[in-house]
Amino acid sequence: MSDNDLIETQPHPVKGGSSPVARKKFPGWLAVLVLIVLVIVGILGGYGSGMGKRYSAQNTLVTGQLDEQYKLGVQALDAGQYDVAKLHFEFIIQRNPDFPGVREAYASLLLHMQSTPTPTITPTPTVTPTPDTRPVDAIYNDAVSLLNATDKDLCARDWNGVITLLDSVRKKDATYRTAEVDGMYYITLHNRGICKIYPQTYEPNTYCADLNINLEGGIYDLTMAERFGPLDSNADALRTWARMYIAGASFWDQDWAQVKDYFSQVMAGVPNLSDSSCMSATERWRQASINYAIQLMNKGDACDAKNQFKDAFSIDSSKNQDYYPTATAVQNVCSPKPKSPTRTPTSATTAEPSTQPTDVATAVPTEVPTEVPTETSTAIPPATP
Repeated sequence: MSDNDLIETQPHPVKGGSSPVARKKFPGWLAVLVLIVLVIVGILGGYGSGMGKRYSAQNTLVTGQLDEQYKLGVQALDAGQYDVAKLHFEFIIQRNPDFPGVREAYASLLLHMQSTPTPTITPTPTVTPTPDTRPVDAIYNDAVSLLNATDKDLCARDWNGVITLLDSVRKKDATYRTAEVDGMYYITLHNRGICKIYPQTYEPNTYCADLNINLEGGIYDLTMAERFGPLDSNADALRTWARMYIAGASFWDQDWAQVKDYFSQVMAGVPNLSDSSCMSATERWRQASINYAIQLMNKGDACDAKNQFKDAFSIDSSKNQDYYPTATAVQNVCSPKPKSPTRTPTSATTAEPSTQPTDVATAVPTEVPTEVPTETSTAIPPATP
């Protein structure tokens, strides 16, 4: 093959210096897709950062509440109030089982409870309810109707009846309308718990003795409701106040300073909260202040006792009148009145000559006269008309 033939077989360069291979264009849809991905990543990153801050703030608040409950539990344990300490420790374990020290404290509590003799109580025989043989749909519908009844005040409704019907539904078919039944359990336990703790919210004109207040039962109902969903802030706060009321009452007649401290906090949140004794948190705080004042007075601390009486009298109560004399005595001991200055006798001075008549006495006689004069030595002239 000649050189000319060989040259003909070689590729000829394109004029203008451009490459023989055609350049591919970058597709526009891919650029749009990359932009969308970047925007989504940015949004998710901002959302994650915001949620992280929110969770951090929430965890800080919860940690503070748990720390307070832990301190209250330890105080109750040291005071021998094991039932109260159990409420505090179980409250913490339900929310954070790894809270520092709570497992050890709870184990110590159980040991104390096992070593403390408890009275033998003869159980009351319970009547087994008659099984509901109706179809599950009929039982469920009755529960819905009873739950939605509006002919009575909230705390006058038959919440026990709703619970009984829901239990029957679950026994017949545990998978029947699971979400709806769980929601009904939550509403029923939530409302029944609140009505046991503070029925005055719904029936303010009813006598306390007719309200069937049961703080422990209300705490239990709200804790059971929490298994089906988170409690609202009002219910959770009310449960906390109920726990503190029980803790304060456990120190009654034992430590008046502790009693007053507990009920000062309860009174600030729910002044009329009471237990089955129908004694409000405000009244318990008033009585604790008086008893603490008497205790301090007997120890010789009159000024602190005065302050305690002052606190008690800040509550308007006719029963305060019985302690007014004692408070006055304490006030006099703490802030005695200054004694009036005594006058010292001065030496008699020589009186200057007087222009008065000589028959007018100028000095007090040292002896009582034995005879009453018939006339005065000087007559007072009648007033000129």
